[in-house]
Amino acid sequence: MSTPESFADLEVPLPATPGALADLGETLGRAGVSLEGGGVTSLGGGRVAHFLVDDGPRAVAALAGAGLGPATARDVVTTRLAQDVPGQMGAFARRLADAGVVVEHLYSDHDGNLVLLVADEDMPTCRDVVRAWDAEREAAHRPGGSAG
Repeated sequence: MSTPESFADLEVPLPATPGALADLGETLGRAGVSLEGGGVTSLGGGRVAHFLVDDGPRAVAALAGAGLGPATARDVVTTRLAQDVPGQMGAFARRLADAGVVVEHLYSDHDGNLVLLVADEDMPTCRDVVRAWDAEREAAHRPGGSAG
């Protein structure tokens, strides 16, 4: 399995027909692409799937070959929140906002990592915010650190 940093967000518009999600999943499975998190959202009559995949280029090629899509794969940023600490999502989102980062899409992977999709121009700043967040979280869990 790849590390979360090597994953990509796969975005695919889906028709509102029975079997569309099955076609997507079966096509990716035949191509050997692992789904590591994500889901499908309905908005304004349309549906869009966002899945964390272990091989973005392979996923896009497989879907194109099957006539599904258009599909795009983009880099993501991942981090963790302290699930047992209320307010973590708000505190983390505030840091992103204060840094000028707009989150386009957010979901969790199967290991409980937060998956962030941001505009390409926001990616370096988002990575900086996440590095600082992760360092503080790790320091808080060392002996003598303070959690929260």
